[in-house]
Amino acid sequence: MRPVRPLYAAMVLGVLTLAGCGRSSDTSSPTPRTTPVTVRAGNGSVTVPAPPKRIVVLSPTATEMLFAIGAGPQVVAVDDQSTYPANAPLTKLSGFKPNSEAVIGYRPDLVVLSNDTDGIVAALRKVKIPVLLEPSAVKIDDTYDQITDLGTATGHVSEAGKLTTDMRQQIDATVRNIRTAMPTTNGLTYYHELTNDLFTVTSKTFIGQVYGLFGLRDVADAADKAGTGYPKLSQESLVTSDPSLIFLADTACCGQSAQTVAKRPGWKDLSAVKRGRIVPLNDDIASRWGPRLVDFVKAIAAAIQKPA
Repeated sequence: MRPVRPLYAAMVLGVLTLAGCGRSSDTSSPTPRTTPVTVRAGNGSVTVPAPPKRIVVLSPTATEMLFAIGAGPQVVAVDDQSTYPANAPLTKLSGFKPNSEAVIGYRPDLVVLSNDTDGIVAALRKVKIPVLLEPSAVKIDDTYDQITDLGTATGHVSEAGKLTTDMRQQIDATVRNIRTAMPTTNGLTYYHELTNDLFTVTSKTFIGQVYGLFGLRDVADAADKAGTGYPKLSQESLVTSDPSLIFLADTACCGQSAQTVAKRPGWKDLSAVKRGRIVPLNDDIASRWGPRLVDFVKAIAAAIQKPA
């Protein structure tokens, strides 16, 4: 989920603005059907003639979704950023710079991607390969819709339904428990770090909406003069805003931690630093909108509950 930032930040800004639970067994088989199905994806209505047997995936999130609904055995190749689950058939295929000839070389009967970079959708449709464009989620319900799309396309409708139901229940329960135990969370502010040069998200983004479930307030909102949803803060504005919680989504890519943050100029006096409320996140979990969204929600809940 990795090229070093700021390239990664550019990717997040680009795709999110179009940015362990209920994991099904990989041994299930697609539900037999005799008629085609039509899926309404980001590239319009796509007809899938039969449950695909050779799926190529150029989206780490879609890879996670497919394996979670039991369609893993149908996947023959995933892009070089699809690092989860571990048994996904990792290749050198790129979702950032897709090569249509390389994809066609895997003889897919379905391709799933999140970006139509360099006209890849048209190139694959030209050779009559069904393509599902499932862009980065802009709201939480987009996650459930995309899982449903993939379940329909691959013959795993019931598994997709079970997964989305389980995700909703776990997320609702987690949020409800926090709201009940800590009704004053509306007073808490946060900063979510995408890059160590202070690119972040606002409450209008998918990531910001997840924090919003708990009533947390984003310190970056006021700084987003251009309305992109992904402003770059200044050191001064971040220190002045003094967020209650700091979430680091750049731990794996950029080696950030509570220790490195505390050494930044002016940061040692931040409330979050002094109270030990620096929260390291798994970069991938914090930036993908698939089944592990539940893990992201639970990480936020744990941070809120941690004694200051």
